[in-house]
Amino acid sequence: MSSRLPAGGSFRDLAGPATAAALERDVLSLAHDAAILIRAHSTKISLLIINDPFTPTAIAKVIKELLAGPLPALATSAQLCAPARYTRTLQADLAWKNGRVLKELKALLSQIPKDGKILSGDKKTAAPGKGSIATTAVLWSACDDVVAFAKRGFAGNLVHKVEEGRDTVRDMMEELKEWGEEVDEEDDDENDDDEEVSAITNGVDNTHLDSTQSAQDLVDEWMSSERHIPRDDPDKIRERLEVCLRRIRLTTLLYQAAVKRRLKTLPKLPPAPETKIAARVDEVMERLKKLPDGLGNLAMAFYQLDPAEVDRLMEQCFGEAVEVSEILAKGWEGQEDEFTEWAGKFRVGIKK
Repeated sequence: MSSRLPAGGSFRDLAGPATAAALERDVLSLAHDAAILIRAHSTKISLLIINDPFTPTAIAKVIKELLAGPLPALATSAQLCAPARYTRTLQADLAWKNGRVLKELKALLSQIPKDGKILSGDKKTAAPGKGSIATTAVLWSACDDVVAFAKRGFAGNLVHKVEEGRDTVRDMMEELKEWGEEVDEEDDDENDDDEEVSAITNGVDNTHLDSTQSAQDLVDEWMSSERHIPRDDPDKIRERLEVCLRRIRLTTLLYQAAVKRRLKTLPKLPPAPETKIAARVDEVMERLKKLPDGLGNLAMAFYQLDPAEVDRLMEQCFGEAVEVSEILAKGWEGQEDEFTEWAGKFRVGIKK
């Protein structure tokens, strides 16, 4: 994706004679080129407002160039990123990233001096993020984010998003595993409990406590947040945890298989709306998006030693994973393949 618009060019130069349909097929290239040019023009503005002599005409020229080409192009790229082709997922991401560029550019433009003098002192270097130099750096970062997004391409961005979710799920699995290795030391002797509470609160100045919360309340809160599976495990929490960890491991494999066998085999150019591929991808992405949050709630149910809530959330979370495997069971052209067979085995394994 090389930049096609020279500095000072117009939006017509960037778009060329291409039709709207052609632009729609290449909206990521459009966003890429626009972001690069906005970055370059913002650098000029940043330098012009801090270096003598202050030249309003030069600043006005750069702003006119921005308005003639890169800014309309950036806005158009988000507009042409149709959900029926690029998915709602990527449209929302591109719109947010483009919006961030516009927001940070506005912040830079608002710092252009109105008194005919260059910026100096705090107006130039104030921290954190207040001076023109810091504002320019934030704008560069926003532009670079759009460029990286465009370079990853249609399928690449979906892969990137799913791999981030997979990493989050793996982290949750490790946290649950570590929690399960701890065991509560149970002692039914209330006197011993009182002594432990006394030892913990010894020296605490109760005058500094909230009027509605006693030292005992604080200790109870602290102890409840550090609960682990008791040795006798009357509610079979450990048994449930083993099932949960096995299912999470299988779910991380589903993430990997979906990336390798489905997302990486998506068309290089966004599929035509009539193929319904984008809608199918969105359905998968919506379920995968729910999984980390659902697993977070499931982890809390374990920490609270709540067997009924654990059972409910396990059924809910891993039901989402099963639905993902069903949606992706067949290839993008409706054919059965290795993943189809694997997905069937996955559904059997995760229900055990």
